[in-house]
Amino acid sequence: MKSLVVDKKGELLVEEVPMPVYDDYKALVKMIACGICNGTDTKLIHGNFKGFEAYPAILGHEGVGRVVEKGANVRNLELGDVVLLPFLEGMTGCYHSGWGAFSEYAVVSDWRAMVEDGKGPGTIWFSEAYYAQQVVPEFINPVSATMIITLREVLSAAKRFGFNENCSLVIFGAGPVGLCFVRIARLLGMGPIIVFDLIDDKVEEALRMGADYAFNSLKAEVKQEVKKRFKEGADFVIDAVGINELINQAMELVKYNGKICCYGISPNLSMELDWSKAPYNWTLQFVQWPSKLEESEAHSQIINWIQMGVIKPEDFISDVIPFHNIIKAFEIVEERKAKKKVVIKF
Repeated sequence: MKSLVVDKKGELLVEEVPMPVYDDYKALVKMIACGICNGTDTKLIHGNFKGFEAYPAILGHEGVGRVVEKGANVRNLELGDVVLLPFLEGMTGCYHSGWGAFSEYAVVSDWRAMVEDGKGPGTIWFSEAYYAQQVVPEFINPVSATMIITLREVLSAAKRFGFNENCSLVIFGAGPVGLCFVRIARLLGMGPIIVFDLIDDKVEEALRMGADYAFNSLKAEVKQEVKKRFKEGADFVIDAVGINELINQAMELVKYNGKICCYGISPNLSMELDWSKAPYNWTLQFVQWPSKLEESEAHSQIINWIQMGVIKPEDFISDVIPFHNIIKAFEIVEERKAKKKVVIKF
């Protein structure tokens, strides 16, 4: 099969690799689509993903695929099921797993069968990631379903941060993650919501997603716009970009006993914090690695919102590009030409 591989120098290549091997509790999946993650995938390419040094690696984690074969003990997945989060475990030939969903085939587990047969959590056979390998309902377009992964991650992070109704919120960044935070915060009853970005089109998109106010931070005075609306500061300030300096900027925007929330993994793993302009009491919280168990627990809520029509996964996607143009697709992301999520279709 063909897979997208990155080497230690950051060069991307489409390589022929062995088909994945699967055991009695797993199923072989033919990939349908996979989203490009501006965080994980790009950091693996640039070699600054915290704790990852296993190169060459096969990229991709926002995958959706269809079950085409299954192991003898798989009883909760059927041939033809569309599933989220297929990946490649361990080595595939001489290539490591960078989660591996930018491949023509990948693997999912029947984690329920594993639990029933005593091969669940705490055993050598089980990974927490299996919980998040859920079936996609037939009413959802499988290409657009790639966005469910980001939506689940953001909802689980929102719960981890302690989002509550009627709380004010400032969000830095109106990319795919920032827009998910806007929509989910609105559905959770939060507000007012203020969004800042550097690109006018993204500012407009944030308003369409439900932000009460949105500004280009190159043209607006951030502190002035926030304090005009939140005299005492915001309950929550979210870094949805992964730029450490936003933490210092957030210090004078957060209210007393408020919270600064950092989502994702910054490429810079240290900085100097200056809390001279912050209130005396405040909290700084990182969610650098979404729990796959918590992500799976968010699954039904996201599906319900999609079924109700209050979330439309396709609204977060700007480009769908065929797999044979995947190198070009990554160039679009790298050059910041994509307005929203870029999805690769197989």
